[in-house]
Amino acid sequence: MDDRTADTKALEPVPAQRTETAGPPAAEAGGILTVDLSALEANWRALQRRATPSECAAVIKADGYGCGLEQVARRLTRAGCKTFFVADLYEARRLRAAVADPAIYVLNGLLPTTAPAYADIRARPVIGSLVELAEWDAFCTGQDWHGGAALHVDTGMNRLGISANEAAALAPRIRAENHGITLLMSHLACAEAPEHPLNDRQVRLFREVRLHYRGIPSSLANSSGVFLGPTAHCDMVRPGAALFGVNPTPGRPNPMRPVVELHGHVVQLRTVPKGETIGYDAAFTARHATRIAVVAVGYADGYLRAASASDEQPGGFAVAAGKRCPIAGRISMDLLAVDITALGDHAVRRGDLVTLIGDELGVDEVAAAANTIGYEVLTSLGRRYHRVYRAG
Repeated sequence: MDDRTADTKALEPVPAQRTETAGPPAAEAGGILTVDLSALEANWRALQRRATPSECAAVIKADGYGCGLEQVARRLTRAGCKTFFVADLYEARRLRAAVADPAIYVLNGLLPTTAPAYADIRARPVIGSLVELAEWDAFCTGQDWHGGAALHVDTGMNRLGISANEAAALAPRIRAENHGITLLMSHLACAEAPEHPLNDRQVRLFREVRLHYRGIPSSLANSSGVFLGPTAHCDMVRPGAALFGVNPTPGRPNPMRPVVELHGHVVQLRTVPKGETIGYDAAFTARHATRIAVVAVGYADGYLRAASASDEQPGGFAVAAGKRCPIAGRISMDLLAVDITALGDHAVRRGDLVTLIGDELGVDEVAAAANTIGYEVLTSLGRRYHRVYRAG
């Protein structure tokens, strides 16, 4: 079997696996995005084991990190996940329509006049300021609502949350008046760098705050925080990107299974003469007669323009006919060019699929080529793909 046949076979669906599809038909889409829900579940279970006896929740904001909020939520709920975090009320509405029972926390807090919506869908705001707390208290008292909320304490991120001093001052009143706080939480700023001194400062400060809120569950660790050890685990860990295959331990082997594969359709093959340029801005010059495959995926599909190649700087890679091939020129809105000169003359044909994420091209490597992080790659994944949800 030659390389091209092997590559094509690898893209064929595995008959034993149950699949669900979404988006345009595969033959009409520029790209095919495959989400391995069994790998997603395996990642959640691995993080749960590492965090035991703490609860393992799941952060599935930004449309489930680009993978489909509903499909992700249903799979993790069946696996036993009891608590989810999303960014805003719209995501919470979608999530509640997909799963009936799990607790849903909304990380971005309580916007003015939105308190009734939380009651409508049985969601819980993450309260991040004294103003929000006052508005939430007024709603709960007026409507006799006891649906719960989280209190966010800022321990060093300096983004959302009340200060540690405010939290200490509030504690007696919250305990006495039963404000319905069901979770005390904070957020690590530097968990991906285990030796960073801010990690220890945040853990210690949050421990001090927790002493004022005995009996209320607490949560500090994000994906990378799970790997900081039990002192960061508290009662609940909140992994997000690690669930979807992003490496939570940069610089070390990735302990998570890959979840996403992306393949793009070749729409044209052409030879560019030596000295001619490829793509916008004439930034990439063919140093020899160059064969390129033009692929129907671009930055409108979430394949980041920053992974473009120029005469001064290489860009990302694709896998064509089983071999790594460099991107040539600027990535445009709907198209990118792949240099396939090193392949045999008939190794790639119009209509074939090349791999943009998958095989040995992990999401973190794809991100590095665009000078960003796997989070951005995943959350940028577009809606024009034919989507395949592999259930396993």
